[in-house]
Amino acid sequence: MKAKHTYRGVVMRTDPSRLRVAARPAPPPVAPSAARVRVGREVSGRGGKGVSVITGLPLAGAELEALATRLKKHCGAGGAVKEGTIEIQGDHRDRLVAELLKLGYEARRSGG
Repeated sequence: MKAKHTYRGVVMRTDPSRLRVAARPAPPPVAPSAARVRVGREVSGRGGKGVSVITGLPLAGAELEALATRLKKHCGAGGAVKEGTIEIQGDHRDRLVAELLKLGYEARRSGG
């Protein structure tokens, strides 16, 4: 029998068939002008470094990644896509709102 991998007495599961993945239903397609897109700024959990967070986009998967790449290039900054939101490093809220409006999204700035 193969020995189980442990870390300080905790058994680590490596069998992919036993992993539990929460299945989220895909959101229904929404026209870009009908979506409620918000661009805010967050610093919590990032050691005081601020990021611009875009929420409410009616996109999923590859489309969201493509939009994130376009916005990161427009701002000249790094970023990531996490759980359906786009995070751009730095405070680029005004620039992001202008670009999203140009793309046809009804984007608004949120927060202070």
